Amino acid sequence: MSIHRPALLTDHYELTMVSAALKDGTADRRCVFEVFSRRLPSGRRYGVVAGTARLIELIRDFRFDPTEVEFLLRTGVVDEAAAAWLTDYRFTGDIDGYAEGELFFPGSPILTVSGGFAECVVLETLALSVLNHDCAVAAAAARMVTAARGRTLIEMGSRRAHEEAAVAAARAAYLAGFRFTSNLAAGARYGIPTAGTAAHAFTLLHDDERAAFASQVATLGKDTTLLVDTYDISQGIRNAIAVAGPDLRAVRIDSGDLAVIAQQSRELLDSLGATETKIIVSGDLDEYAIAALAAEPVDMYGAGTAVVTGSGAPTAGLVYKLVEVEGRPVVKRSEHKATIGGRKVAVRRHKPTGTATEEVIVPQGVPDRQPNDRLLQQSYVVAGESVPLPTLDESREHLRECLISIPWEGLKLSAGDPAVPVTVVPAG
Repeated sequence: MSIHRPALLTDHYELTMVSAALKDGTADRRCVFEVFSRRLPSGRRYGVVAGTARLIELIRDFRFDPTEVEFLLRTGVVDEAAAAWLTDYRFTGDIDGYAEGELFFPGSPILTVSGGFAECVVLETLALSVLNHDCAVAAAAARMVTAARGRTLIEMGSRRAHEEAAVAAARAAYLAGFRFTSNLAAGARYGIPTAGTAAHAFTLLHDDERAAFASQVATLGKDTTLLVDTYDISQGIRNAIAVAGPDLRAVRIDSGDLAVIAQQSRELLDSLGATETKIIVSGDLDEYAIAALAAEPVDMYGAGTAVVTGSGAPTAGLVYKLVEVEGRPVVKRSEHKATIGGRKVAVRRHKPTGTATEEVIVPQGVPDRQPNDRLLQQSYVVAGESVPLPTLDESREHLRECLISIPWEGLKLSAGDPAVPVTVVPAG
């Protein structure tokens, strides 16, 4: 998807800086900006990098069209010199960062943007809007995947998000390990498998529940899912099996005490001979609700609101900060918002068994590499040209391997220290 609405993706103050820097001659000074989190959201032990490939695509097509430049001039946001600069804008710098699907921790330099000051600073809002959203969704989704203990998860949150955010959220959830999305735009755009079933409205449309089920089965066959809680769940299950037979693929339950109802539904299905019919549950599920159902006979979870809103942490808390000017480290000293100057290099340190033990970050230097260290940054853009990136499925597998590598305490849903400690080592 190409974006040609930079006026909507650039903050006023960014263009104020561009105008001033062009006037005083500092616009082309070689700078390094880094994206990082000062702290993880409350209760989280790791973050998940997501949205980088989307961001690189947006930067590749990032342009100011004539109508937008005219608007900026007319409203006094920029002067004539800045307007001319915006008209010809193309990012010509370099971008490096953690791979999509990588875990991050406080201080992890997950994205590094290098180039002239003006061409880099104008990307701040775009970079943070993409990464803060996608990383938040991916972290919540990854926690749900852990809580599900191998059971299938469907992303069903499109109706709880902005239409474009819904597509991005479906992508981030799939990256994190969800198997399906109900969002067809995400399926078409990113190749994510889609799944879904009829809503209560379809049952209410018909004269009775059996008629609705019969219509759905006649159209889709028995390899479908029937929503059985419009009226009475037990009777809904009986009607579903009476219409479809014992080889119905699945029933979905969207309300009530799901732990109790799942047990009762499984017993009823088995008594009707539908021993292979799966039980799907949905209805405001988050990672804690999913974990609470671990011992129940649930085969699949549908998660909506919680996953697309980051399950209580709708932003990853990422910031975009200038750390180097013409090779000289620069720092911000504000209380509680201080930065570490200089471009960073990071490695993840592991035991010979593969368990991650530490993240080592070196400003303006190269880490003293050990045998089981893994370099965390890779190139995304070189001199304005994007490089080939891993596929979404490859990034999904990378995250799965990363989650396996952290100590088991790091997967707990309770509050605690980051799963992997971070050490910032002065350059030697």
